[in-house]
Amino acid sequence: MADTTEAAERMALTLAQGGLQKATARVMAAFLFSDADSVTAPKLGEQLGISSGSVSGAIKMLSTVGLIERVPAPGSRREHYRLREGAWATLMSSQNGLVQAMFEAADQGIQAAGEDSPAARRLAEMRDFYGFMFRELPALIDRWQAERNST
Repeated sequence: MADTTEAAERMALTLAQGGLQKATARVMAAFLFSDADSVTAPKLGEQLGISSGSVSGAIKMLSTVGLIERVPAPGSRREHYRLREGAWATLMSSQNGLVQAMFEAADQGIQAAGEDSPAARRLAEMRDFYGFMFRELPALIDRWQAERNST
């Protein structure tokens, strides 16, 4: 078995530079490089040397955006998590709860600010962008999945 610690830390650094919190980036990298089908939060904390609160926050965030999921683990009292099958397509789809929430927040912000306000114009661009993405991404994801399945 190869030692992937350095590669995982480089991945975590890249993810953190892309906007993830450092602990969340390290947890995501741990999922990507794990040899196990699923892992527990305590195992992640032990492996990464981070607090249970940091692991919990990372798991919540990664679950919200659809990258990881809780899985059954018969005989275990701990909750097990794994990288979700099709995680990257889910991240870019309307199944991403965080992106959906941003869309809805922009729409609500427009109503609160008033249709003719400067804030409403800025929020409309945000809402319209996410609306466009929600309409267009499903076809792009379908094409990606078809290409992936043909190889």
